Amino acid sequence: MASSSLVRTPETIHRILFQDCDMLGHLNNARYLDYFLNAREEHTIQHYALNLGELARESGAGWVITKHHIAYLRPANHAELVRIRTQLIHFDNSNLVVEMQMLSEDGLRLKSVLWSEMAFVRVPQGTRTEHSDALMDMLEKLDVEEVSYDPDGFDERVHRLRKQLKRERAEHED
Repeated sequence: MASSSLVRTPETIHRILFQDCDMLGHLNNARYLDYFLNAREEHTIQHYALNLGELARESGAGWVITKHHIAYLRPANHAELVRIRTQLIHFDNSNLVVEMQMLSEDGLRLKSVLWSEMAFVRVPQGTRTEHSDALMDMLEKLDVEEVSYDPDGFDERVHRLRKQLKRERAEHED
């Protein structure tokens, strides 16, 4: 399912497409979710050899989104290149939370942050089920423990990320 040296916070570069923008040339708010979720899918396939469709077919279960927390901080503009990072910040026997960040191409300016809460469910019944032992082992390796997850701590996490990137920009300019 996954290799022994897992990239816990994969990232990829994406171009903001014209068709996804509003009249001002900014990425439409609803399309942020598509960019984030498509990037995460790409990351799971590329870095964890985990195809979510195949997992659902083979195990009869898959993750469904139960909640999103999103902060729109800076516009992503038409034709702009953005960096998207994704990481697992919490999991238990049947749930997980993935944090996704959209940044400027150089990774120094935060544009948006998303927390997606997901439940593992049986297909097609839609009833919650537990992760297999193999999935739990992989999730344990992927969990970014440095991010302190609190279900009510989204705004505080966004604040900490912005401060961290401000420090990194200052160091980069020196």
